[in-house]
Amino acid sequence: MPALLVTLDVAVGLGPPGWAIGLLGGAVLAALLDGALVRHRAGGLGPAGRITATRAVLACGVAALTAESYVADDHAALIVALATVGLVLDAVDGRVARRTRTESALGGRFDMEVDAFLIAVLSVYVAPAAGRWVLAIGAIRYAYVAVSWVVRWLRRPLPPRYSAKVVAALQGIVLTVAASALVPLVVTQAVLVVALGLLVESFARDVRTLWRERVEPLPPPPDPAPVGSLVRPAVVTAAAFVGLWVALALPNPATGLTPADLLRIPLEGLVLVAVALVLPHRPRFWAAVGFGAVAGALLVLRIVNAGFDLVLDRPFDPLGDWGYFASGVGVLGDSIGDLAARLAAVGVVVLIAVVIVGLAGASARVVRVAADHRPRATRGVVALGTAWAVCAIAGIHVAGGAPVAAAGAAGLAVDTVDQVRAGLADSDDFAEEIEADPFADVPDDQLLRGLRGKDVLLVFVESYGRSATRGSSYSPGVEEVLVDGTRRLTEAGYLTRSGYLTSPTFGAASWLAHATTQSGLWVDSERRYGQVLDSDRLTLARAFGRAGWRTVFDVPANTEDWPEGEAFYGFDHIYDSRNVGYAGPEFGYALVPDQYTLEHLRREELTGGDRPPLFAEVDLVSSHHPWTPPPPLVAWEEVGDGSVFEGTTEDAEPVDQEADPAKAQQLYGRSIEYSWETLVSFLETYPDPDRVLVVLGDHEPWSFVSGDDAGRDVPITVIAQDGDVVRRTADWQWSPGLLPPADAPVWPMSELRDRLLTAFAGG
Repeated sequence: MPALLVTLDVAVGLGPPGWAIGLLGGAVLAALLDGALVRHRAGGLGPAGRITATRAVLACGVAALTAESYVADDHAALIVALATVGLVLDAVDGRVARRTRTESALGGRFDMEVDAFLIAVLSVYVAPAAGRWVLAIGAIRYAYVAVSWVVRWLRRPLPPRYSAKVVAALQGIVLTVAASALVPLVVTQAVLVVALGLLVESFARDVRTLWRERVEPLPPPPDPAPVGSLVRPAVVTAAAFVGLWVALALPNPATGLTPADLLRIPLEGLVLVAVALVLPHRPRFWAAVGFGAVAGALLVLRIVNAGFDLVLDRPFDPLGDWGYFASGVGVLGDSIGDLAARLAAVGVVVLIAVVIVGLAGASARVVRVAADHRPRATRGVVALGTAWAVCAIAGIHVAGGAPVAAAGAAGLAVDTVDQVRAGLADSDDFAEEIEADPFADVPDDQLLRGLRGKDVLLVFVESYGRSATRGSSYSPGVEEVLVDGTRRLTEAGYLTRSGYLTSPTFGAASWLAHATTQSGLWVDSERRYGQVLDSDRLTLARAFGRAGWRTVFDVPANTEDWPEGEAFYGFDHIYDSRNVGYAGPEFGYALVPDQYTLEHLRREELTGGDRPPLFAEVDLVSSHHPWTPPPPLVAWEEVGDGSVFEGTTEDAEPVDQEADPAKAQQLYGRSIEYSWETLVSFLETYPDPDRVLVVLGDHEPWSFVSGDDAGRDVPITVIAQDGDVVRRTADWQWSPGLLPPADAPVWPMSELRDRLLTAFAGG
């Protein structure tokens, strides 16, 4: 199997999901076969078994390519080819077994497990096109086995039945044909329905047969006897040792991994073996299992931390960041589909369980072998311990820069405990900050008097960071649009002032930036976000509402109810993707393009003379990752219900920013240009002297696009035709134009609320 995966990787660029699922499939089949060896007291596979093993390798290859198709490229032809070869060999191994007189219960069980695994994998591959119900074809056999764990009479062996073999073979053939997409979808679905019906009937017949014999006693299990094993004990021990060593010695994955990292000596492993040499058998076993499970959990945490560093420029917060995983599945679903995202999430959970259980088993194995060979284990611990101490004192590092004397797992455990302790203390401090609000008791008639009668739009441009305006591959195009936009707005009678804010987040988690802007608090974690949502802190929306404005939140990315919008922020009405009447296509993450968002807001809220002034937070999400080519601007009177945008881009597929960062940078820059061109065109087309815009970014895009040292600054711009609005912001020292200069003032985003409420307090 590893050889096949290496070949696939070279030929088609098989990525980590494919490798992981392929190896996991191989581990499952190996475990099933090893158990069958014990139950059937068999010492080997024989010639037919080796053919079945080849089929197992091909099935793992199909599993790897299926996983890859959900998150990257689809290699349908290769999947069909591997499955076809596997099906052909399915007709060969039985014939070989009969001719060589090597038929056995083990061979039959192994053949059945491989058939079931291949059918399950093919059903997963076909499901997105044919329908999720196809998963029942692959799941029915495993459901039967699961029920047999509870219903004992289902465990009785069944007599061979030729029709059952035909039905099982038919499933693989039909699914392979469906995977090829050579037959019209309607015909494929009809044939799959027939195949599923035959499969259900076949299992029902088996259940009926076993039901009739349920009162008969089960045959006695075979006596345990020493048997051969698929893997030599020394190989298992070596694998356990290497796996545990790698898990403990692994440095921060975000800094890159090299083979030289395996030369690091993990102190925790030496302590484990040393303790095992002095403990009695039972405490030694449980200590080893606990140690391995903790090592697995810390390995997972180290990888999660690396992901958070890469995406959010900070480590994972154990107290508040669990919600990111559900959000991540949702964002992934926008790229690859909900079913694929959920399957990927299940796969990740399974892999985490495999890592933790596997390392617990590896630790127990290492400890048992060490206890069985105490003299050699003692000498090894002394030698490696001495080497660790020498390397620590001398400060010796491997080629990648990590110290040879490693204690990363222990350090991570200590850091995590400290992080939790600091988080708990910060929660108390933040609660005091929430309560200390200088504007909480300001009378309603004293709030925002300098903006009375004006519509105020707080416009967030998704992922609009400083890198879009300075020093990146895409900034020249954005700069050109901002400079030209300044000229056009000036000619239309607008005044503009720009500066920078420092966002509390990076790469994602826009809601933290929104909460920071609205509340005047530094909301840089999910924990703080939860705290502020549970408070009665005065938000900008609530302040405008108290002062007489109608307050609206226009968030076209939302697909579900958001009760916090009213309960905490104080919005009178919320527009989302479900109630804006959009009938056009999606553009990557953006369910509604920016031009439609602004036009719909104008039609619904900014027309008519007999209405209160409007305060609206508006989220422009066309620049949200994953990026696709944005739609072109159309005449505003032609926007209609959005169907005008059908077929307006050359490629609707999101770009993989990790696999193709240059393309991602290009499309990101184009999306920022589109958002600003849309805003400028909107203000030119619908001028209003009583309209004020505050336009800002929420955070930088992911480091794949913005770079490793992008920082957290985002541009902010005030746009108005009323000179008094700009005069009130004079002490902010912002610069004229939409493009802030490199040395423009930078404030924490948490200062914006208080500065707005202060600047526009007087009449």
